[in-house]
Amino acid sequence: MVPAAAILPPLRQELTVHPGPRGADGAPSWTLHDPLRNQFFRLSWPAFEMLSRWHLGQPEAVAETIRHETTLEVEAEDVAEMVDFLARGQLLQPAGPDYTRHLLSVARASRTSWAEWLLHHYLFFRVPLVQPDRVLGVLLPWTRWLGGTAFRLATLAALAVGLLLVGRQWSVFATTLVDQFSITGLAAFGVALGLAKVIHELGHALTAKSFGLRVPTMGVAFLVLMPVLYTDVNEAWKLPDRRRRLLIGGAGVLSELALAAWATLAWALLPDGTGRQMAFTLAATTWISSLLINLSPFMRFDGYFLMADALDMPNLHNRAFALARWRLREVLFGLGEPAPEHVPPGRRSLLVAFAWAVWIYRLGLFLGIAVLVYHFFIKVVGILLFAVEIGWFVIKPIAAEIKEWRQRLPAIGASRRSRWSLGLAVLGLLIALVPWNGRVSAPAMLKAAGHVVLYPPGPALLASVEAREGTWVEAGSVLAVLESPEIDYRLVQTARRMGVLKYELSSVGFEDSFRDRSQAIARELEAAAAEHAAALRDKARLTLRAPIAGWVADISPLLLNGQWLSPREALMAVRGPGAVIEAYVAEDDLPRIRPGGSASFLAEGSRAALAATIAEIDRTAVRGLSDPALATAYGGGVPARFVDKALVPDAALYRVRLAVPGTASEGVMLRGEVHLDGEGRSLAQRLFRAAATVVIREWGV
Repeated sequence: MVPAAAILPPLRQELTVHPGPRGADGAPSWTLHDPLRNQFFRLSWPAFEMLSRWHLGQPEAVAETIRHETTLEVEAEDVAEMVDFLARGQLLQPAGPDYTRHLLSVARASRTSWAEWLLHHYLFFRVPLVQPDRVLGVLLPWTRWLGGTAFRLATLAALAVGLLLVGRQWSVFATTLVDQFSITGLAAFGVALGLAKVIHELGHALTAKSFGLRVPTMGVAFLVLMPVLYTDVNEAWKLPDRRRRLLIGGAGVLSELALAAWATLAWALLPDGTGRQMAFTLAATTWISSLLINLSPFMRFDGYFLMADALDMPNLHNRAFALARWRLREVLFGLGEPAPEHVPPGRRSLLVAFAWAVWIYRLGLFLGIAVLVYHFFIKVVGILLFAVEIGWFVIKPIAAEIKEWRQRLPAIGASRRSRWSLGLAVLGLLIALVPWNGRVSAPAMLKAAGHVVLYPPGPALLASVEAREGTWVEAGSVLAVLESPEIDYRLVQTARRMGVLKYELSSVGFEDSFRDRSQAIARELEAAAAEHAAALRDKARLTLRAPIAGWVADISPLLLNGQWLSPREALMAVRGPGAVIEAYVAEDDLPRIRPGGSASFLAEGSRAALAATIAEIDRTAVRGLSDPALATAYGGGVPARFVDKALVPDAALYRVRLAVPGTASEGVMLRGEVHLDGEGRSLAQRLFRAAATVVIREWGV
């Protein structure tokens, strides 16, 4: 603090003060401009009165003059606090070794290591390209009509007509949007986006110039190496009229929306061809970039500055964050600390909710950027950058808030509410760390222990069906008889061939030609005999026999004697006694279960659980579902898709077979869910295992 008898340090001569907007309480404000850094500071009424009398030289003299000439009650300590504010903002002239040491300390504090500089600047940095102020002055007379009433009304009319015509051709418009997802479409999208952004930035610059402001630079900023145009219109803070500041902040979006309106109308009116395709690309690009990106208040885009001006709250994010942190401490600990600034209760709640929304949005954004960075670099570098980014942008702010809590430990310990918060934290920790539930759930199917589906061995004619639905048959019993003219023809031909070869072989004693090729005849006879034996085996397979003892089931009702059958067409099934359950367990849950463990099966629509025992666990993931009824496409719980006419699960699943003791099944198949008793695993263990699995897999170990 500066003592009351001290001499006030001189202000920098190049600083300027401009009238500012009136506050929500009607009090006047002023804006202090630092032209060297192009920074602006909002001054309250007392601060302005102090600076107006700064030439008096002493804090007590300044405070006394203000008390006599205004209705304000200002003390010398308030003037001393103003000196501290000006010193922190580097707004004082260098005077004496103390201030020089202060500037040196500020410079040292602002220095960063090369690693920290790279961390900040690979995510975002600016490259000024042009100083457009003189060019804007030349362009302004030629473009002033774009802000006139006639053009605004014409644009609204074009928007209304364009949307009406697009609504009548919506199917064509939507189809064109889908067709844009190609290399050519994405290239056209990039060109249209660049044109829209140039018009966007010119909208900001020309609007600011029309209000007599200077536009020092325009350039390109790189957000995760993605180029984004920008325009420096910071001088808008000089304007006391909030409406004009809102117009400057919203001029870019309004320019893009006007472009979108005319492009939409052009698409609706133009015939098919290159012109209509360009109009569509321009319309879709500007609608998406304006509404989804630029109007977002969660990052420092146009939406943020519009919201800050609408609420008359410069530095909106930092002020909302301070209120949200204060509210969090009050909710958790009830410290009774004053709010960082006086804000009406309704607006305070709005700002706190807004701060939480920004935090959640930025968490998702930073995670997305981290994944993007990972995919842009080699695996090891990507993982390291991912960890650094999460540590810097997520863990570091949390650690900073915990540091604030540590500074308030005595007050937190004395607060009754903090005990409730501590209890809830301990409860949450127990829920996360204690393995409360060891049950593993998986989709399953209850079916007969022995279940064999019979198919024709090949294309064949049905001669007769020897079994009936639901009858018991022994293993080896004849179920159906098939016929194959092709096999019968092969038998006849091979028998004739064998007869001819046998005759030739028996005649080698009196026929020279047979004697010379006797060895070849013998080999041909062996081949014909083998072919004949194979045909006999195929003939025997046409008699379908029961492979196991059980009940006949699922006989096709379309079977007729004499009809042709396909080898893909199931004829019937034989289901043996007893039951088995086949479940499909996720890869993460597989280490938690063991053979011999107990389980229970709950069929769909039933409340009675069926006891079972884990009999066998596959050690390789299934390539396809043997029971299609378990797939989501047929009402089951396993997400799967068709690949080469087979249902392939979307995730790695392992088949687990469970025995059902003392149960007989006569062909009823039931879909349901099985609950297996497994090793307990806490929520924290599951999250750690999932993260470790991803790291090990992506690291290539």
